[in-house]
Amino acid sequence: MYICLTKPVSTFKTLYLRAMITINDKFQQMLANVPRDIITEIDLSFAIATEVETLMHERGLNKKQFADALGKKPSEVTKWLSGQHNFTIRTIAMLSNFFGKPIIRTCDRKYKLLEDEYPSMVSEGGKEINK
Repeated sequence: MYICLTKPVSTFKTLYLRAMITINDKFQQMLANVPRDIITEIDLSFAIATEVETLMHERGLNKKQFADALGKKPSEVTKWLSGQHNFTIRTIAMLSNFFGKPIIRTCDRKYKLLEDEYPSMVSEGGKEINK
């Protein structure tokens, strides 16, 4: 198979780069119109999906094995890993218990107050210890 170029390769590269810049500009314009809370929701969904997938791989589980271990259908796991699933607190809790570690982390206000009151205490791996 032969490809016949009527223009120098550098011209095609230039055209390609210009097209990519134009696409990126248009994408940025579209993104600017999306409400910030929607962007945050999407970011969080992808972060949770990435964490679940990372923990699956750490355990050496593929989608089918993971689904079987949880009593779920592989299609549901695929949906979770797509980053487009709206995780419920119940699902996040179930996944955290399965992996034996939190899928998401929240600020522990009670501990923050304790840390302010007793500065000699530090947090190490979620456990309080003396300096």
